[in-house]
Amino acid sequence: MSTKTEHKIALAFEDGITKFIPCAEDQTVADAAYQSKINIPFDCRDGACGTCKAFCESGDFDEGEFVDDAMTQDELDNGFCLPCQAKPRSDMVLQIRTTSVLAKTGPETFTAEVTKVGALSGTVFELELEVEDRERLNFLPGQYINITVPGSEETRSYSFATGPDEDKIGFLIKNTPNGLMTNWLKDVAKVGDKLEFEGPMGSFFLREPLQPVLLLAGGTGLAPVMSIMEALANDDLLDVPVRLIYGANTSEDLVRLEEIAAYKDRIDDFDFFTVLSQEEGHERCGFVTDHMDPTEHLAEGEADSYLCGPPPMVEAVRKYFDGHDTPPLNFYYEKFNANQQPGAAETGEKVAEKAEEVAEKVGV
Repeated sequence: MSTKTEHKIALAFEDGITKFIPCAEDQTVADAAYQSKINIPFDCRDGACGTCKAFCESGDFDEGEFVDDAMTQDELDNGFCLPCQAKPRSDMVLQIRTTSVLAKTGPETFTAEVTKVGALSGTVFELELEVEDRERLNFLPGQYINITVPGSEETRSYSFATGPDEDKIGFLIKNTPNGLMTNWLKDVAKVGDKLEFEGPMGSFFLREPLQPVLLLAGGTGLAPVMSIMEALANDDLLDVPVRLIYGANTSEDLVRLEEIAAYKDRIDDFDFFTVLSQEEGHERCGFVTDHMDPTEHLAEGEADSYLCGPPPMVEAVRKYFDGHDTPPLNFYYEKFNANQQPGAAETGEKVAEKAEEVAEKVGV
């Protein structure tokens, strides 16, 4: 029986597809990927060309040997690695500079059974699924899947509202009048029904929490934020404050408030409040940006902020941060709309911008 320590490596491709592979500590990431039939691009395999260079979002690794032409020390210090040389010392998340198609891989397809379905409010449905071969489904908190709406060939994209380690997966789905998924949830869906989905996907996911965390959710954009909070609650090494501002139109749109409040007992330094934009008399009215404190929420420019909400909210927060004296150190966001949430094409633009900034800094 092997006693080699094995870690889980998430390979996040440029087209939003994420693949998970096992990798032993005495094995390079590129070799592990090849064994999993995933072709990370490389030309040399010995740290000389830099073709496979990837950005490590989280995790620790032995960098191996390489020449400056392939990767400089500054690049290494800023989070880059060479998968043909890097050997993991923990679970890792790597941004791979190619598409899943070119790597000769793609999203996996799963079959699941409905275990819970119903309305949480007049505007939000919940859907819970038990996945066949659950051990095959790995995802990063914040990511989404494409569900084939039963009785059709069309798909809709929904973010996980549950943590990666939970037995069942759950979703928060907006009640869209005459929407294809809404009609199925309202009129047809019942416990025991089967459906198919593919994934996981998305560049919006929790990074290693080294700075204070500010979570911003609008409407059913709460779903990926719930997944992120669950992951943070299970992180034994978490030692930074976590704050959530949850925005909605009216009090009817607010869901899962008891679950959110319970995180005060599970995360050492967690607090939250809600903001309503179309209801007077609430403790906080207006927009989430009206109630952000530079110290409490933005940590004087040292916070990592994650936002998921409708496009107008995302644009408003972006403009607010752009004009703020102490915007978040890192800002990750995802837009969604009624028919296709979240919007994969709009995902993680700030992540790409951040990577470009790092690349420019180190001369990539």
